[in-house]
Amino acid sequence: MNHNKKLARMFDTLADALEFLGENAFKIRAYRKVARFLENFPEDIQEFYKEHGVDGLKSLPGVGEKIAVKIEEYLKTGTFKKYEEVKSQVPDGILELLQIPGIGPKTIKHAYDELGVKNLEDLKKVIENGELAKLRGMGPKKVENIKKSIELYFKMQDRIPLGEIYPFVENLKKWLSESEYVEDIEVCGSYRRRKETVGDIDILCISTHGRKIIDRFVNHPDVTRVLAHGDTKGSCIFNDRIQVDLRVVPSESFGAALQYFTGSKQHNVHLRTFAKQKGFKISEYGVFKDNVKVAGEKEEEIYGILGLDFIPPELREDRGEIEAAMEHKLPVLIEMKDIKGDLHVHSKYSDGTASLEEIAEKAIEMGYEYVAVCDHSQSAKYAGGLSIEKLREKNREIERINEKYGKQILLKGAEVDILQDGTLDYPNEILKELDFVVAAVHVWSKYEDVTERIIKALKNPYVHSIAHPTGRLIGKREPYNVNLEKVLYVAKEEGKYLEINANYERLDLNDTWSKRAKEIGVPLTIGTDAHQIGQMWMIELGVYVARRGWLEKDNVLNTLGLKKLLKVLGNRR
Repeated sequence: MNHNKKLARMFDTLADALEFLGENAFKIRAYRKVARFLENFPEDIQEFYKEHGVDGLKSLPGVGEKIAVKIEEYLKTGTFKKYEEVKSQVPDGILELLQIPGIGPKTIKHAYDELGVKNLEDLKKVIENGELAKLRGMGPKKVENIKKSIELYFKMQDRIPLGEIYPFVENLKKWLSESEYVEDIEVCGSYRRRKETVGDIDILCISTHGRKIIDRFVNHPDVTRVLAHGDTKGSCIFNDRIQVDLRVVPSESFGAALQYFTGSKQHNVHLRTFAKQKGFKISEYGVFKDNVKVAGEKEEEIYGILGLDFIPPELREDRGEIEAAMEHKLPVLIEMKDIKGDLHVHSKYSDGTASLEEIAEKAIEMGYEYVAVCDHSQSAKYAGGLSIEKLREKNREIERINEKYGKQILLKGAEVDILQDGTLDYPNEILKELDFVVAAVHVWSKYEDVTERIIKALKNPYVHSIAHPTGRLIGKREPYNVNLEKVLYVAKEEGKYLEINANYERLDLNDTWSKRAKEIGVPLTIGTDAHQIGQMWMIELGVYVARRGWLEKDNVLNTLGLKKLLKVLGNRR
């Protein structure tokens, strides 16, 4: 079992509980920092501990001696004393409230002290009877935001962000495929369509030894509850959270079942209606004509026999893909192999954990031609924003590293704050020293429309792209107010880009707006916004968003090789 996620949740809960209790802010920040690190640490912390011990733990970013001891205690006992002590001081109902993004421990504490709110039902009651709005510092607008946070919390209860579940599913698939009895295996559903959040996981496999496969499945070490255990189907809860259903099907029906269980429902309904008009009937068992099975072994056959081009799973949302397949006008979707570099990574110079040298080595390991190191600008003091002097120091180090490797593997970049009046956080004479400038809104008021701020930034000759253009955090924070349609048209006029931020909590732009950007003629950039080396794999998530948005290789800037990229970036100025 990978312990990273569970341990990260424990440190987050500890931080929330301490904030509710009014404890030391420094400790709270330390626990939140280690939680963020553990969430994205690519190695199982237990395996790391076995190899390196407690001294190795202390060498990790954000892990001091006291936190290292707590991690060691957890790995030995399944919990740690400080966590249990603090939890015991907070009512269980309050702990649930602390899990709701967008409310905050201080607000909950205020409602607890003044109104006796001890659980979610209490909170709903004081919202409905108007008592919460009367509290000092609250008011109708803040209460309305709290109501939205509660709605968002329940909406996400049965959904898990793609990037959070992705490593688990890929590891499970690999573990199952190692059985000698598995002939082929594939994950279906919204996961295969690469939606930004997924629900239950459906897996199909071909085998003539169904019972043996199901036996192996239900005995996986991460299974916490078995729901079904038959000869051809198993259903389990993993890690007390994720439901996975495994079906064993014969090879002659694998393609039809794969198409059926991949969905989406709207796509399948449209496809079956289309097939019926042509005299065919489609089911999870195959394609039939006059009650005779005519296809079903390969997924491509399901579409081919209807005269359609094969439709990639990411496009199966009933957004015109069947008509495009009929007219042979489906896009040739971008692939991971097309990506030549990452255009948004942070280093130790701001709030990242990796040195420039480590980023360069990781870039080479991933087969990249370049990585743009875009640390925060000077106003972002909460994120270690760089002064002009510090930025120039970083640029000089980048030059030394590039000289060492004999190529321009690191690009001089910056994630520059768009200030309240739309001006940028660095003057133009500094921006022109950079290879790549991505501008971003990080601070805004709840009811502000940031459209004009972004448009003014796009008109700056030294800005190349806009980072995470809507500011949303999936399941945690709604987008800020912005007229993206207007922003896209200005970006086109100015010859600028918008970013697909590949961090799994953002995936911003999303797929529908990425598709709209393509229709308008605005190319996009993909950047991981990685704050540690272990997050750079998320470039794959950005590619999935691009694919769901019908993007082709030419629609994404970082499919260009270094020489062409630098020429295009220079021309944009």
